[in-house]
Amino acid sequence: MSVTGPGDESRADVELRLPADSAYVSVLRTTSAGLAARLDFTLDDIEDLRMAVGEASALVLPQADPGSDLTCEFFMRPGELTIHVGVLSRQPTLPDEDSFAWQVLTTLATKASASTGDGRFTITVSMQSALQDQDPAPDMTG
Repeated sequence: MSVTGPGDESRADVELRLPADSAYVSVLRTTSAGLAARLDFTLDDIEDLRMAVGEASALVLPQADPGSDLTCEFFMRPGELTIHVGVLSRQPTLPDEDSFAWQVLTTLATKASASTGDGRFTITVSMQSALQDQDPAPDMTG
C-alpha cells in the first residue's frame, strides 16, 4: 500500500469520482472505512469516520451544480486518513458552523474544515486512529 509522505498533499493516494447524488454516499462511506481499516484504525474510529464522511457529503451535495460529480481524494499516512469531499458549485457558501451537521462532523473528526474557491465547495475531514495516541507498552525486561 502506498502511503503519502509527510506533508505531501500534491497527489492523493486514492481518488474517487461519483455522481453528485446522495444514492452514492454509501460507496464513499464504504471506501473510507476500507482505507481506514488498512491503516489499522479501531472499529470505533472507522464508524466515526463513516459518519463524518456522511455528514461532509450531506453538507456539499445540496450545493452541487446539476450533473456534476462528487469528488473525493484520500491522503493516507500511518494512523491518519485525510479526505477531501467536494463538488462543483457556481455559488458555494461555507456551512453554518452552528448547524447540526457541522457540529456532528467536527465532533467526530480529528480535524474538519470547509473551503470555497475556483467554483468548488470542499470539506476536508482528517481522522487519526485512537491507537496513535497510545503510548507503547512499557519495557518489562529491566
